[in-house]
Amino acid sequence: MASMVHRVSLLTKNYGTSFGLRCLSTSSVQNAAGGAPAAQPGGTKKTLGKKGVRNIVLVDGVRTPFLMSGTSYKNLMPHDLARTALQGLIKRTGISRDFVDYIVYGTVIQEVKTSNVAREAALGAGFSDRIPAHTVTQACISSNQAITTGIGLIAAGQCESVVAGGVEFMSDVPIRHSRKMRKLMLNMNKAKTLPARLSLVSKMFSPSVWTPELPAVAEFSTGETMGHSADRLCAAFGVSRQEQDEFAVRSHTLADEATKKGYLTDRLDYIVPGVSQPVTTDNGIRPSSMEKMSKLKAAFIKPHGTITAANASFLTDGASACLIMSEEKALAMGFKPKAYLRDFLYVSQDPKDQLLLGPAYATPRILEKAGLKLSDISVFEYHEAFAGQILANLKALESDSFCTKHMGRTSKFGAPPMDKFNLWGGSLSLGHPFGATGVRLVTTAANRLKAEDGQFALVAACAAGGIGHACIVERYPGN
Repeated sequence: MASMVHRVSLLTKNYGTSFGLRCLSTSSVQNAAGGAPAAQPGGTKKTLGKKGVRNIVLVDGVRTPFLMSGTSYKNLMPHDLARTALQGLIKRTGISRDFVDYIVYGTVIQEVKTSNVAREAALGAGFSDRIPAHTVTQACISSNQAITTGIGLIAAGQCESVVAGGVEFMSDVPIRHSRKMRKLMLNMNKAKTLPARLSLVSKMFSPSVWTPELPAVAEFSTGETMGHSADRLCAAFGVSRQEQDEFAVRSHTLADEATKKGYLTDRLDYIVPGVSQPVTTDNGIRPSSMEKMSKLKAAFIKPHGTITAANASFLTDGASACLIMSEEKALAMGFKPKAYLRDFLYVSQDPKDQLLLGPAYATPRILEKAGLKLSDISVFEYHEAFAGQILANLKALESDSFCTKHMGRTSKFGAPPMDKFNLWGGSLSLGHPFGATGVRLVTTAANRLKAEDGQFALVAACAAGGIGHACIVERYPGN
């Protein structure tokens, strides 16, 4: 405990704790990055299209309902969810099962029987066995990586159409025997004589070899769980328990409203074998009150931590898929794209003290790369791992100290305005299947651009290992 307090004090010294995060209802933007201004309403709209660079478009994206682990999906396997998402994409877009050039899927905790879940799901969904498929893993941004891998294949001229997606199945994660037991089992296969085998069997009865190894939701390099890191980050940036609970209430309230108003059109209905009623909604949405939220106890740093089960994302089962193409091929095939997929980048930083600050580092860089300002962005879709993680990132962007010392800037950059931020809910409420969230973020960004008559969206997310991702989505003309 003493060492944890020491690290918090170091973080507090480095970052400060009084950055004065703006009220969640404010929409003012200060000190935004420079760049070419987008056109004002009524004028000719700015585009990020570049001469000589292929335009790559998002045709559409879908996802299964995101469910809390251990509920209606519990008897399935990951490839079942991924297959259903792929079949839903085929139905939604009308794409031929023989037309796609490549399939990329993201996942984090792999089912050992289907380690290349992209291939198994594609075959199960009826795609041609001549279409290559591979699986990527990059923690919570795995399907972001799947999308950008597809973008790279198209930009390089290797493909014209790629399906990208992701899946996570937390209802049945691999649990291994201890390393001692595994060694004994492997040696058993090599033992040639009966005495050698009996000797190994006798060792297997030792209690010390029977302790199983559970998948660790912790950083390998630091041994610290993400929840502990989030708690320390909140302490360093002065994010209060009340602020976190308020943000969590906001996320669930907005997700509930979006569901009731029919905004979440990317979500498919799922008929689960053995379940009487089709799954039609995300079952983790729980609109609540500050009074109820305040009664929950700390989940990680006890008893004084501020992260609770209600202001953190929950273990989730779900899958997603999207179709991305070159613009020429999409139009030639008669598709009406939703959006252009423009600039993207990945960032990384110290996984101990800055594990979840990827969005803060990525936001200024992606906007400057694209030549945009914060005020040019109509839609912000950020991954909500924890309410405290989101608020710490926003405080970081509002901090002169953090931006000058750690980003090399001359002053604070400024945080996204909350009246444009995750307006249909986020991972705290909709759920967070690790490998599938990226596609949900990008598809939601494209759908919100149309619903809100916007031009540009910014998607950002943090991930284990101190990695972050950001990308710019541009509304397709006429969409």
